[in-house]
Parts: sequence; C-alpha cells; structure tokens
Amino acid sequence: MVAQENVALVRSLFDLYNNNQSDPAWLDKSLALIAEDCEVSIVPAAITGHGPDGYKQLVLFFADAFPGSSTEITNLFATEDQVAVEFIGRGTNTGPLHFPTGDQPPTGRPLQLPFCEVFGVKGGKIVRDHIYFDMLGFMQQLGLIPSQG
Repeated sequence: MVAQENVALVRSLFDLYNNNQSDPAWLDKSLALIAEDCEVSIVPAAITGHGPDGYKQLVLFFADAFPGSSTEITNLFATEDQVAVEFIGRGTNTGPLHFPTGDQPPTGRPLQLPFCEVFGVKGGKIVRDHIYFDMLGFMQQLGLIPSQG
C-alpha cells in the first residue's frame, strides 16, 4: 500500500505542474508536499537546493522559461521509499532561462525532451528529488549551441 501512496504523491506533483496555468495555487500546493530537509538536484546542471525553496527553484526554472509547458509520464514505478518517473517535457521557450551564469533571453523555440526524476519519500513527503535529462539535447533544441549533423 505504501508504494501506491508514493505513486499518488508523485503523480499529484506532475498534475499540479500540468495545471499551473489554470490553478493559481499550484505552486503552494506542490511545496506543501516537500519536506523541509528535502535535497533537490538538477543533476546535469550540477545545481543542488534544499527544502521547498530548492524544489521551487527547480519547477520555476521550467515553468518560467516554458509557460504552458506540460509533462507526460511514460513510465513510473515505486517502492516503500522511492519513486522513479520517466516523462516527456514539452513546451516553447517564451520566458527567460534562469541559468546560474545569468539569464538567457527566450529563444521562441519548442522543446520536447525525455526526463527521468527519482524521488525519495518518507512520511508522505518528498525528501529527495533528483532530475536527469540530456543537457546537450536541451541546449541544441533551444538553438543555444549548434546541433550535430
């Protein structure tokens, strides 16, 4: 039963993100599911944050840069304390990209990219969130670096 509860918890985060245009409280509802000591890591960017603020930084990176973006879960599995999710993120870069080195103006280009996110869960809260994606593909699709071939 615990694994099913963990699946429901993580699915609710994805649902909240996907409804961010129609639910003004989506971010607050999401942050309520994040433990104060949660470790949040955007692995390909080598960015680590903590707690609800770290999670907020992660989701707003995408929500601000890709307003109206969405996710489509393609695979999900859970144990008593972990959930792994493969998904496709889709959107158009019409907002600034907030990189650690500074803001990048919008490119106006579409993005469709596979992601993997691994969550740790304890006591009904997210205690770890590590997201993995192809940073090279991300940069190429946005035209920030040349594509190969």
